[in-house]
Amino acid sequence: MRTVTKRELNQQTAAVLDKVTETDDVVVTERGKPRWRVSIMRDTDRALARLEREGRYTPPASEPAPWPTFPGGPTYTADEADALIDELRGDH
Repeated sequence: MRTVTKRELNQQTAAVLDKVTETDDVVVTERGKPRWRVSIMRDTDRALARLEREGRYTPPASEPAPWPTFPGGPTYTADEADALIDELRGDH
């Protein structure tokens, strides 16, 4: 994202607008602080497309990772599970 000053936009408007591209916006600063954003007008620009272009959204993968066949973690017998539950309840 390119940055220009308010004065530069005022005095060289055509040159600043030439810097605006399909993938790159121009930020206009006033006294060193970003105040405005100049971007190309898109008729079909949806919210998710804009957020993706700004790098604030990543679409889900077309092929998600498969579920694990054996999820991690300890395995307990019924007696061990009952003992853990009793311990958590304070019935020991």
